Amino acid sequence: MRTNVERPVRTVSVTALRRVAIGAQGYATRARTGSRREVETAIRALSCVQLDSITAVERSHRITLGSRVGTYPRETISRLLGRGRIFEYWAHEACLIPVEEWPLFRPVMRNQHPWHGDVIGQNPGLAEEVRAAVRERGPIASRDFDGKGGGGMWNWKPAKVMLEALWNSGEVVIAGRVSGFQRLYDLAERVIPKEILDAPEPDEATRLRELVLRAVRSRGVLSEAGVVEHWRLRGGTARITPHVDALVRDGVLERWAVEDGGPDVLVPAGTDLDPPRPTASALLSPFDNLLWDRPFARRILGFDHLIEVYKPAPQRQYGYYVLPLLWRDRIVGRADLKSDRSAGTLVVKAFHRETGVRRSAALDDAFERALDRLRRVIGLERSASA
Repeated sequence: MRTNVERPVRTVSVTALRRVAIGAQGYATRARTGSRREVETAIRALSCVQLDSITAVERSHRITLGSRVGTYPRETISRLLGRGRIFEYWAHEACLIPVEEWPLFRPVMRNQHPWHGDVIGQNPGLAEEVRAAVRERGPIASRDFDGKGGGGMWNWKPAKVMLEALWNSGEVVIAGRVSGFQRLYDLAERVIPKEILDAPEPDEATRLRELVLRAVRSRGVLSEAGVVEHWRLRGGTARITPHVDALVRDGVLERWAVEDGGPDVLVPAGTDLDPPRPTASALLSPFDNLLWDRPFARRILGFDHLIEVYKPAPQRQYGYYVLPLLWRDRIVGRADLKSDRSAGTLVVKAFHRETGVRRSAALDDAFERALDRLRRVIGLERSASA
């Protein structure tokens, strides 16, 4: 039972929450070109950026980062990985994470691989063989190892499974990507800065407190359930509640009540109660940070987020790879898009306005601007309707 916890001293509107959440994402308001430093800064501001292998439009992380920093060189992420500025690991899902957060994930690295179990313990000979190859020839790709796929969803050969297990354990890291999206593996000690590798591992209380704080700061406003979803933390809200309460008592976070009567929310201390309406228009990756907590997106945006890539075509309501259109402080539609790279064209297969959103010249202009910026991020020459 929670005791001696200060109740919220402020009650805010859903409109205010919506504007805080969108404003915290840092969406660009115009076409621009981003530098490697700006990409790194954006990853740090977001706390983590989800990776996904689907390329129907563009890799998810490029859409997510492009909507913040604009067009940026395709090799940027690989170089940031190789120089130990960021690392890949499990966060919300497999994500890009600022390298200084490495110590927060070391406790998780002691867990078995979530898909394959204790691969290292069951195959010590193969583990040593793969370690030796990485030590001698790294950075190295799985294609540099002999063997055939063992079936299953990904059809990975034994060496690839072992590389993933060693990555999961923190022994090796992803030092870049080649041939589109194939991972390069190297020893952590050759990539992650020594001062970070040697940093003390935080205790459980410190770790959870830091994860709570980073989630709330990066998202602007979250419920406790949203914090859990941000990092996919085991144990639910009961695990983080004492640390949330401590952050509120210490004046680092504030707890707000909401006019809709739903669960209280957490914001960084000093957050503006009456933020201005955002002005950006952006096509969002289906895996954008703003949309991770679907019940919260429904609550503050009035948006029922659907990802239909795994549904058979006849069962899809909006399309295969659908990008929500954010305009000002609302999601106003969903664009079913496809990149025709051979023709250099971003194809609009369909655009579905949200219920209650009327067609207008201003809406058409917002969509065209967002479409043009996405086209530039992908590197296509034009956009066109199917």
